[in-house]
Amino acid sequence: MSLVINGTAVAPPADPRVSLLDYLREELALPGTKKGCNQGACGACTVLADGERILSCLALAVQYDGRAITTIEGIGGEDGLHPLQAAFIEHDGFQCGYCTPGQICSAIGMASEARRGVPSNVTADLTADATMTREELQERMSGNLCRCGAHNGIIDAIRDGLGQELAA
Repeated sequence: MSLVINGTAVAPPADPRVSLLDYLREELALPGTKKGCNQGACGACTVLADGERILSCLALAVQYDGRAITTIEGIGGEDGLHPLQAAFIEHDGFQCGYCTPGQICSAIGMASEARRGVPSNVTADLTADATMTREELQERMSGNLCRCGAHNGIIDAIRDGLGQELAA
């Protein structure tokens, strides 16, 4: 059994009961993924599993055997920031920054869902591609809380940083 974290194969945790969140933070020293509520209600721990957003506090690390996990440390690259990361800076999509890693991972996963035609609770026409209005983006990101109130900057950053991906 092995996990692939940010493109690198890693050994599984010694304890099969450890959450993916604790495994990332405590065993792999990847502190970018945050522990918020530890109950799946705030989204601070959001990471990508094969490109789909998941709440790592609710997942056991061993459940993701052979899957590719991407944390905030795996977003962007040697060439610099991911366009969404740059947009968060440009649009002040953070204040304290605690929720930002989860917001960014969630937005990337959300864009993939939208491209696949997955509707939200406010999608008007379930037979057509959703129009990524402000209301649609807010609904799709509603599982990620920002206690500082930077939601307007977050939505603006997502529209700017993922504009092409949301339109595709």
